[in-house]
Amino acid sequence: MQKFSIAILRYGFQQSASDHSLFTMKTDDGNFTALLVYLDDILIGSASVQESNKVKDFLNSLFKLRDLGTVKYFLGLEIAKSPKGISICQRKYTLDLLEENGLLGAKPVSTLIDYNHKLCKVKDGEILSDPTSYRQLIGKLIYLTFSRPDICYAVQVLSQFMDKPRKEHLVAAHRILKYLKASLGQGILMKSKSTLKISRYADSDWAGCSDTRRSVIGFCIFIGDSLVSWKSKKQSVVARSSVEAEYRSMVSTCCEMIWIKSILEDFGIKQNEAMDLYSDSQSVIHKSKNPVFHERTKHIEIDCHFIREKVLTRLIKPKHISSSTHITDILTKALQPNQFYKLLSKMSVHDIHCSS
Repeated sequence: MQKFSIAILRYGFQQSASDHSLFTMKTDDGNFTALLVYLDDILIGSASVQESNKVKDFLNSLFKLRDLGTVKYFLGLEIAKSPKGISICQRKYTLDLLEENGLLGAKPVSTLIDYNHKLCKVKDGEILSDPTSYRQLIGKLIYLTFSRPDICYAVQVLSQFMDKPRKEHLVAAHRILKYLKASLGQGILMKSKSTLKISRYADSDWAGCSDTRRSVIGFCIFIGDSLVSWKSKKQSVVARSSVEAEYRSMVSTCCEMIWIKSILEDFGIKQNEAMDLYSDSQSVIHKSKNPVFHERTKHIEIDCHFIREKVLTRLIKPKHISSSTHITDILTKALQPNQFYKLLSKMSVHDIHCSS
């Protein structure tokens, strides 16, 4: 990798400070080229076909390369262009996963996880004799979340039982596979007609984990109407109130927004306006603007200072959103089918294999 970096920097590329696997170059005539490296796989994007060919010829003179043409498949991701934009899905990966687990002929289900699930590290219940298969399945489902934000919460829940998985945990994992069977080609659509303004939705449940009473945070970050980043993760500490849980979620998302902003700057895209940060908690929004600390917030003082600084410098702009339309609920809790699909429709998901 070091030899490659030296060569590509000598050619005229600049290495991104935010992601060292990303290299960008702008020529004197205004052509822009980006190069992304993952081990021995390389993606080249350019506004000029001639410039892209020059880069490939240069690399071919130093390394043994195989040109695969226009990108259609990269690291298990299926990529397709259409007038609507760029679609990213993992259909083949999902089919292989169903076949490995003997569920190709299974009846599809409409929900990922039971709305009133009580999955936990219970002391009773049948422990799997071979936990390896469960661990492998969850690991592969985690990779599938790269293009399927809808399964993030359920996978996050099941990933907590890797040490001693039980039969009920495996049944819940197989239910995710049955849900996937109903929408094999679903993925993310990067829309061609969209603004480049960053906006973010953040949410948290409170003490949702019955084993540790830690809260689950969730966030979605959009560039215009296109979903580019999302996460469902259990917090590392126990929150003493729902406001604290929401505030920690806001901090995590703000850090991700700053990183995405810096990546866009590598592409020559400046964010001059404050980035919208949506939350359904009026208390959290008020505290992000209030310079006075209280007894109930002193234990999260650093987080408060961090958010307030970003608000004062007009980097972010907290806004309130109704809980009923808060799309990150899909990442923090189990939902009933109607609410689940209502929120999913707002997440820029797309199935390229559907005729509609």
